[in-house]
Amino acid sequence: MSLGSLIAKARKDAGLSLEDLAAKTNIRISVLSEIEKDNFEHCGGETYARGHVRNIASILKADQKEFIRLYEEEQGGETRSIKDLLVENSVMRLPAEARKVSWKVLVMISVVSLFAVGIAQVVISNVNTNEVVSAAPAASSSPTADETAAQSPSAEPSAENTFSSGTGVEVVINAARAKSWLFVSDDAGRVLFSGQISRGSAKTFSSDSQLNFKVGNAGGVDLKVNGKKVPSIGVDGEVVSVSYGVDS
Repeated sequence: MSLGSLIAKARKDAGLSLEDLAAKTNIRISVLSEIEKDNFEHCGGETYARGHVRNIASILKADQKEFIRLYEEEQGGETRSIKDLLVENSVMRLPAEARKVSWKVLVMISVVSLFAVGIAQVVISNVNTNEVVSAAPAASSSPTADETAAQSPSAEPSAENTFSSGTGVEVVINAARAKSWLFVSDDAGRVLFSGQISRGSAKTFSSDSQLNFKVGNAGGVDLKVNGKKVPSIGVDGEVVSVSYGVDS
C-alpha cells in the first residue's frame, strides 16, 4: 500500500473528511487530496512535504516514522540540504503558510484608523481651545483679587480659612506672589487641606504637635510659624515638603 493510500485509509478509519483533516492540520484540501494520490508536487518542496506527512501522522495518531519511511522509499532520491535536515529534526521551525487577508478586513481596519484619527483631532482641538480661553480671560471692568493684591503690595492678605486639629502649633501660609497647590496634614495623618491657594490669599492651620506641608510652588508663598516669619522655603515652581512643630 502506498503512502497516499495509507493516509486516506487512516483518515477514513478516524472518521475524518478531507475538510476535517484540513482544519486540523492547516493544510489546504487540494494539497491533502493530491497527497492521498501520492502527488507531493504542490507541497512546496521536500521539506514542506515531510512536514505535512509528519503533521498528518500526528493528527491521525499514526506512526510518523513509518509514514516518513514510506515517503522516502516512494519519493526519495533527492539530495536534501542541511536546512531540510534541521527542519526535520525540529532544530528549525517550518515556516507557516502565509495567511491571505480579506480585502474586507483591510477596509475595516482603514475605516477604524481614520475614525480614531478624527476623534484624536477633535480632542486635541478642544484642549487647545480651552487653553486659549484660559490664557486670555474676558476683560472685566473691576480688578480681580489678584490684581488688587499686585497693585497694593503693602496690603495685608486676609486669612480666608482656618483649619485646625489642635492648638499646639500654628502656621499661616500666604500666597503673596503666586498661587500654589497645597497639601496639609497633622501628626496623626489627618488631612487638613488639599487644593489651591490663590494669589493674595492666606490660610491658617493649627494642630496639637505638628503640621506637615507639601507646597507646589514654593517661591510664591510666605510662611509664618507660631507668629514668626520663616525664610523662603524654595523657588518659583519648586515642590517642597516641610514640617513644623511646637518648638519651630
